[in-house]
Amino acid sequence: MPREKLLAVTANSATYPKKELVFSRSITQGLKVRHRVVNTQELKDRRFTSNPIERCYFCKLGLFKKLKKIASREGLKVVVDASNISDDSDYRPGRRALNELKVRSPLKEALLSKEDIRKLSKKLGLLTWNKASQACLASRVPYGRKITLRLLRRIEEAESLLGKLGFMQARVRDYQALCRIEVLKEEIPLFLKFREQVVDKMKKLGYNYVTLDLEGFRSGSINEVIR
Repeated sequence: MPREKLLAVTANSATYPKKELVFSRSITQGLKVRHRVVNTQELKDRRFTSNPIERCYFCKLGLFKKLKKIASREGLKVVVDASNISDDSDYRPGRRALNELKVRSPLKEALLSKEDIRKLSKKLGLLTWNKASQACLASRVPYGRKITLRLLRRIEEAESLLGKLGFMQARVRDYQALCRIEVLKEEIPLFLKFREQVVDKMKKLGYNYVTLDLEGFRSGSINEVIR
């Protein structure tokens, strides 16, 4: 497909780390694809901030309604997302919004898994082939607990520290006074090396208890309580 018929859109939101917006701009510039940033206001939607188990549905519904409007103005026929078949193993209420709005998921339709996508991306020379998996910062918060800007910023800062220490993939699950940290299983020995530094930083952020999940990183572990 000619590049002039493509438009990449990035949501600018408190629910995503700021570095992701910077990265999206650099990657689209490198690929020479048109790029637009839209501001979303999830924190003004009580259906989202009350953090029910269908939280992601309300987020995706608002976002993709915006994208459908942009596509209509631009004369673009299809809105797509990057869902893949690996996502089927987790609880994904946002899929309902995509289905309702008839958003296409070409990677999923091609039956590609996350691992398949990484292999193909590497073969194509894409910078994203080994990029750490990303998810909305609200996914670090147990259902039922109110989501606030202050809470999201604390999680972002905590995970930023782990990234600066060299962890390829990390999550900080926030349980108010306690944080449950997930890193890749093979990086657990590295975590122990930085244990004192991590504990000191996390306590400065307001956590009284700092824990390491011995199962290691796994996408959507907050959802394990509802399976």
